[in-house]
Amino acid sequence: MKRFNWIKIYLSVGISFLFSGEILAQDTLKIDFREAVELALQANAAYQTQLNSLEVLQKEKQVAMFSHFPSVGFNTTFAQQSGQQFQQIEGEIVVTNVTNEIISSGLNLNMPIFNSGRRILDTQSAKLAYDAGEKGLDRASQQVVFDVARRYLQVLLDQELLRIATENLANQKEQLRQIQGFVDAGLRTLSDQYNQQSEVARLESVLVDAQVQLENDLWDLSEYLQLQPGVTPDLTPVDASARENSLQDLPMDELYEIAAANRADKAQQELLVNSTKKDLKAIKAMYFPRLSAFYNYSTFFTSLDDRSIQEQLLRIYPQNNLGLNLTIPIFNNFQNRVDVSRSRVAYKNQEIRKAAIDRKVYQDVRLAYQNYQAAVRKTANTDVQVFAAKEAQLAIAERFRLGLSNFVDLATANQQLVAAQADQAQSVYTLFFQEVLMKHALGTLEVLD
Repeated sequence: MKRFNWIKIYLSVGISFLFSGEILAQDTLKIDFREAVELALQANAAYQTQLNSLEVLQKEKQVAMFSHFPSVGFNTTFAQQSGQQFQQIEGEIVVTNVTNEIISSGLNLNMPIFNSGRRILDTQSAKLAYDAGEKGLDRASQQVVFDVARRYLQVLLDQELLRIATENLANQKEQLRQIQGFVDAGLRTLSDQYNQQSEVARLESVLVDAQVQLENDLWDLSEYLQLQPGVTPDLTPVDASARENSLQDLPMDELYEIAAANRADKAQQELLVNSTKKDLKAIKAMYFPRLSAFYNYSTFFTSLDDRSIQEQLLRIYPQNNLGLNLTIPIFNNFQNRVDVSRSRVAYKNQEIRKAAIDRKVYQDVRLAYQNYQAAVRKTANTDVQVFAAKEAQLAIAERFRLGLSNFVDLATANQQLVAAQADQAQSVYTLFFQEVLMKHALGTLEVLD
């Protein structure tokens, strides 16, 4: 008896020291769900990668738009020639050994006039690619919200299960105190006291498991949010029982229509298919002739001429060239054919991915729909389960107090009540999470949800 009590005291003190030491060694960060999502968006590699890629797509879109305007270039050259210089003086060629300083400048303009619609196709393709990037960023943000919600709700569920385990342990300790009084009064046998002590020790182990599970899930959330080492999030609770129930009565066909209209990854893939199709047509345009206009202005200065730099550059030597350039592809080592083949394969691959995403959207909605309906039924069942378990436990506890029931019946009733409460908490948070999962599958998940 004394040995058992000392073991129990050592175990309790050790557990308290262990967890209190961890808590003291850590800093807590009070955050709500919105703040958790903001932290995750800043730390999530997939989201940040999409954000960086969108910046490149924006630049490519701008380049495609500006391709409709002329390209302008300016060049200037400073040179020095030493040695024999040939000059024509009064009809004769005179060779002198001098140093000649030269300045040459030029302005070039090129404007494509006709290239079989390639500029238009490139512009359309770049815009579609940018729109697809925006859709990809939207889906990446929804994935972050979903991942945070899963971890956030798991921590809240762990806290609720820990609360249930703590309350149950306190109740069973009080039950042990009462049984010890009954034993001292000769109303109960010593075996009932030992059985209750064993039950209290078991519940202390259950409490330890609940604490460890909470610590593990808190670490998982901290790692996903990329918090500083030693910082533990202190989560603001959510009302898991406050549900909209707006999706409960919708049929599967209507839910799939909602997903088809709202899933960002589905829209992204459709845009990518159209973008690669435009690319294919643009590359095929290289088979046909291309016409462009050009304008060149050039001038120079030479130290062999005694006139001033300004006079030479602006009045004596300027030249203007204006013309058209027609390019007819005849043979370029089949490079155009290779480019067309690559573009055609890219287009076909995007179509394959589109078909795969269409199937995935339907499967996601179907699975979320089934799990959501199961969670609704389970929540209703656990409500009945908790009510019945409470009534049974109260009745058996009273019979045990009056000596009309044995310890086995009382322990069974207590365990059934605790299991029912845990099942109820699990079902409430599961249903709450299934609504999040359903909105994620439908593509309507927002931070406010």
